[in-house]
Amino acid sequence: MRGSSWFLTLGTLAVFAVGCGPEIPQAAAPSDGSATTSGTAPSDSTARKRLIVLTNGNSPYWDACRAGILDANRELDLEAKGFVGVMEVNDGTPQGQLDKLRQFGSQADVAGIGVSAIDAANSAIAEELRALQKKGIAVVTIDSDVDRDKFRDARFAFIGTDNLAGGVVLGKTAAALRPDGGEYVTFVGRTGAQNAIERIGGFAQGAGSGFTSKDSMQDENDDSRARENVRNALINNPDLRTLVGIWSYNAPAIVDVVRERKLDKSQYTVVCFDAEPLAIQAMAGNQIDALVVQNPYRMGYDGVRLLHALVAKDQETIASMYPRHGQPDGDLLDTGLKVVIPNDQSPAKSADYGSNVEVLTLEAFKGWLEQNGLTGS
Repeated sequence: MRGSSWFLTLGTLAVFAVGCGPEIPQAAAPSDGSATTSGTAPSDSTARKRLIVLTNGNSPYWDACRAGILDANRELDLEAKGFVGVMEVNDGTPQGQLDKLRQFGSQADVAGIGVSAIDAANSAIAEELRALQKKGIAVVTIDSDVDRDKFRDARFAFIGTDNLAGGVVLGKTAAALRPDGGEYVTFVGRTGAQNAIERIGGFAQGAGSGFTSKDSMQDENDDSRARENVRNALINNPDLRTLVGIWSYNAPAIVDVVRERKLDKSQYTVVCFDAEPLAIQAMAGNQIDALVVQNPYRMGYDGVRLLHALVAKDQETIASMYPRHGQPDGDLLDTGLKVVIPNDQSPAKSADYGSNVEVLTLEAFKGWLEQNGLTGS
């Protein structure tokens, strides 16, 4: 996996997990009840400037990203430089994301924002990102990009998975596991998110012509609706045999419904993105056949690193991260993928995934998580 040296910094994460060492200052809970892990607004001119990572929702997926932010704060010595990386959690809606961006634009201590764009084609969010840049705030996208054809100028660059390639990898796992193909349904939080668009399209490409898409079902970050979508897909498509989770929480939703309906799992193939703790448990119980796992830790670490470099006008760091910036696709930093399979006997082990993809058995992956102080990725 390209950039694997970044994972060497993770060994100290267990220390943070138990509350030792420096921590991100906690803000008071907002009046609307939404979650936050950011610092409170500074009350004097000597306070640290915030470099904010704004999520698209609240999921265990983001825990590893938060760990990356913490490590970046410490290893880049940001406090001594007058900065702190923090995470803000969105409520899972475009309006919630827009409201937070407007809030950040009114706060003098905000120096940079990395946003996981919840709706790639949302022009209001793109305009707000442009407005933030005009105010001198550095803006990048993390995990999910804006529509690059329409809104490329709304951010400096993107850090995260090559989601089209990731979708292709997920499709190849399905093809290896079910060589005769068949019907499939994809499940996702928002079908309009750029990562969803690219992963779903990539899956079709990687799976090949033997597979037929019956539906792409959106749950709007609602766990109950995610499960109801799986129930409806199974009822409405009696020949459905491949269930595809596109966002992290879709994996446990699929598993729960298959168990609930007492289906013979040997008749179904379940392949999903990401590895929440519940998904890892489900694979150990033979309920998931393959997971395509991203690197949210590096998204958090590199997101804060890039934001600080942009604010500090550190051209050397920027050029090292984006040596081709200004060229087509030169504004994309791919954080790599892992394919996790239950064991060495999985047919998905021998698929041709190309470069920047590491194949691990579940036990090897769990060992990697434990070594690096993580419970999921």
